[in-house]
Amino acid sequence: MREEGEAKYELCACTMLWNQAAVLKEWVMYHSWLGVERWFIYDNNSDDGLQDVADELNSLNHNVTRHVWPWVKAQEAGFSHCALRAKYECNWVGFFDVDEFFYLPRQNSLRALVSNYTDSPTIAEVRTMCHSFGPSGLTAPPKQGVTVGYTCRVQAPERHKSFVRPDLLDVTLLNIVHHFKLREGYRTTNVAESTAVINHYKYQVWDTFKAKFFRRVSTYVTNWQDDQNKGSKDRAPGLGTEAVEPPDWRLRFCEVWDTGLKDFVLDTFADVATGLLPWERSSSSASSAAR
Repeated sequence: MREEGEAKYELCACTMLWNQAAVLKEWVMYHSWLGVERWFIYDNNSDDGLQDVADELNSLNHNVTRHVWPWVKAQEAGFSHCALRAKYECNWVGFFDVDEFFYLPRQNSLRALVSNYTDSPTIAEVRTMCHSFGPSGLTAPPKQGVTVGYTCRVQAPERHKSFVRPDLLDVTLLNIVHHFKLREGYRTTNVAESTAVINHYKYQVWDTFKAKFFRRVSTYVTNWQDDQNKGSKDRAPGLGTEAVEPPDWRLRFCEVWDTGLKDFVLDTFADVATGLLPWERSSSSASSAAR
């Protein structure tokens, strides 16, 4: 918590997760390089050592707080709670998932992007489009992380994710799947795809992806095992209500090979001597997030 009178962080991030500790280091380290300064991690009953990962990240000077949120399918309430906390600490806070990575290949570029609107008299939300990536031919989780492993995606962009000014949200804090109602008189701006895009590693290898059948955190998203809303964009096209791997799963959702973020990550973050990325190394050996 920032002390009274202390300057706010310019850019913070909030997410809710369940048993995704394995990807948290990559997500935090990468976006810290882009300029995120403060992290609110809402833990929805994980049992995979999430606190240990948060402790390791804090030992590397990442400002991470884990908040236990035990209520099932209550993501929106958790985000309202997070918005209240962020109001006193952050000028901007992003609500996005740990399988979503902003692609702006310059250090602190994400913070600079939202800072352009901090003094705007009307802008309270900045939206960025997502590209959904598929398994990219893989059958096992990529050892170097999702940004390097998944390189084939659907051609057309899909949903967008947002950064908001927490002090300019509607008093109700109403939000539906990552999007908040703004105070009267304020509006949204959309970032051009040529400026920034989100790589959404939505359709990963089956052993990772199948967890979506057993838990959806949003209040407004039907659990996939329920025989409801089969046409929802939240679901994977062509799948039913049972976690049965299609024979061609590794080849699905592959229309465009896109190695832009992979190439950038390897060029910017890989250790010159070992080739290891920061999230592959332990806290004792990871002295910096990028060379």
